[in-house]
Amino acid sequence: MLDEAVQKAKVLVEALNWIRRFRGKYVVIKLGGSTLEDQDAIRRFLTDVIFMETVGMYPVIVHGGGKSINKAVEAAGIESRWVQGRRYTDPMTLEIATNVLANEICASLVSEIERQGAKAIGLHFGTQNSLLAEKLVLQDNSGNPIDLGAVGYVSHVDCELIQEKCRQGLIPIIPSVGLDKDGNRLNINADTAAAAVARDLGVEKLIFLSDVSGIYLNPDDPSTLQSHLTIGRVRELIADGTISSGMIPKVEAALEALEVGVNKIHIVDGRKPHTVLLEIYSNTGIGTEIVP
Repeated sequence: MLDEAVQKAKVLVEALNWIRRFRGKYVVIKLGGSTLEDQDAIRRFLTDVIFMETVGMYPVIVHGGGKSINKAVEAAGIESRWVQGRRYTDPMTLEIATNVLANEICASLVSEIERQGAKAIGLHFGTQNSLLAEKLVLQDNSGNPIDLGAVGYVSHVDCELIQEKCRQGLIPIIPSVGLDKDGNRLNINADTAAAAVARDLGVEKLIFLSDVSGIYLNPDDPSTLQSHLTIGRVRELIADGTISSGMIPKVEAALEALEVGVNKIHIVDGRKPHTVLLEIYSNTGIGTEIVP
């Protein structure tokens, strides 16, 4: 029993340096993917977030909800259409998607944080909006515009609103929906939304909760997990195809955030217990960190 108690004390002492270093710092955490489908993982993750707020950090959660939106759209009898990897968002799909994001997922995260004894607030079109957006227009190979429907990108983040809520002891939770200058809702990619919030807040860290433990040189070989990468090395891995498919939007958003001042990006497996705490408050970490 004594040995176990001593070990716990050592863990606390190791964490102390990191707790002091990050006190008063903002960290943005992007939540999505399979983590949102696992209620036990969500509860553990939110416990970690509450710990961070309790020891003086300012955590801000940005979330998507693609799988839940897919189910709701399918249940409504709407066939999903994808354009260059993005969901074409017609008016009915927009209504379903924004309802799932704000009134279901965001509300459930706020409720669980409050159930665990802390305080949170959803910041979106139905409460206090924090993301201003503009319509996203892509181009085909000939340079012609491609219509994505009500899909946008973050043009401005209301940092004062987010900072005010953090100073009040609240944990802000932001779904990936923005409002344009006319008050119309726009569906936004959650990875790029998180990067925009991190960029404008000037955060210490941006953490992506993923379905994998980080970036591997060989996905079939756990020993090839890269614990530390630079922007240059990441671009090489994208160019040679090592980083591919669903990881690319996440990594591209990460690089964009680094290039405009975010100090560090972390990619960790959100399904494993306490990955966020281990990545921030331990000497080794367990995922992949990317630095300028």
